[in-house]
Amino acid sequence: MAYQKVAIVGAGITKFVRRAQETGKELAFQASKMALDSCGMTIDDIESVSLGTAPDAFDGVHMKGEYLSDGSGGWRKPYMRQFVGGGTGVFAPIHGWLHVASGMFDTCLVVCSEKMSSCYPHPQGAFKTIFDHTTEQALDPTLIWIFALEMNRFMSTYGITKEEIAQVSVKNKKNAMDHPAAQLPMEITVDDVMNSETLAWPVNRLDISPASDGAAAIVLASEHASKRITDKPVWIDGVGWNLDTAYWATRDLSYPRYVEKAARMAYDMAGVVEPKREIEIAEPYDPFDYKELHHMEGLQLADRGKAVEMLLDGVTQRDGDRPMCPSGGALGVGNPIAATGLMKVIEIFLQLRGEAGKRQVPGSPRCGLAQAWGDLMQVGTVVVLRR
Repeated sequence: MAYQKVAIVGAGITKFVRRAQETGKELAFQASKMALDSCGMTIDDIESVSLGTAPDAFDGVHMKGEYLSDGSGGWRKPYMRQFVGGGTGVFAPIHGWLHVASGMFDTCLVVCSEKMSSCYPHPQGAFKTIFDHTTEQALDPTLIWIFALEMNRFMSTYGITKEEIAQVSVKNKKNAMDHPAAQLPMEITVDDVMNSETLAWPVNRLDISPASDGAAAIVLASEHASKRITDKPVWIDGVGWNLDTAYWATRDLSYPRYVEKAARMAYDMAGVVEPKREIEIAEPYDPFDYKELHHMEGLQLADRGKAVEMLLDGVTQRDGDRPMCPSGGALGVGNPIAATGLMKVIEIFLQLRGEAGKRQVPGSPRCGLAQAWGDLMQVGTVVVLRR
């Protein structure tokens, strides 16, 4: 099937904060207006809207897609809401890409919004209900509990130490010091991570990204429409997604096969044969520090068990040969679930246009990717961008 080429032509992002005074609608509106203003467009130029926002319980708002529709520009326009947990922020632009690539629309506004502070006592409470009622809920697990198992499996399989993994948090929180939207930028040491509160061994507080409120938006346009809007389009060259089983206890947690399958789908579409060589910059999803390494391997950007060597050798630093999360990632910028993935797409968009400011990586990259991951260790979403 032939697709229309689809470009990102504008982007906007709000400050990520712990307790935003703005409503979810207002956050969505702010990000949408910033994206439209960045490319000289108005909402009248938009033919469709793709909204990404994680499950309603995260915000404590019932029918959240309908609630956010007018703030996201969806009033009296074709409008679609989708969510796959943490994978939503990259799944929403995939939906937007489908709207335009199909030829149905020439423009699409993609908006991702989350106001997690509205949920009491804590958004994590929603996760208490997602486990299998017979085989898992009796153990009273939390997501941190599960991630601790996965992190331990990853470490023990490949002989990786906690001190080595902590360097991801050190890197990303420092990178975030240059991001205007960042919630938790800071200069920390490995000892700071190791000495922070233990939540569920081996997970410490500074291994984890913070819960956040925030929104992000991008404007997509067909090839002929983009020529009227910008002379610096960034093309969506490949998209991929995968849904694995929710039964995490029956899988080898040392490797995210759902990320590999999503990545291979996107690479096939983009004509990427050697990802380690062709993907020059990446924003893998990093809600926990070990996940950046875990996802690098699933994305085929590192061999199994070898991502940590790239980290220790400085390859993944902003000025390294293969920068990872130059934005600061979820660990530093913050993690308003759906908006996080789209923040990563925006970072690659800005990097490929040479407009990332202090975060700009050297070498004028031409091809990069953003990846997100969600639900119960089962969803992979990937977008390959090229200028």
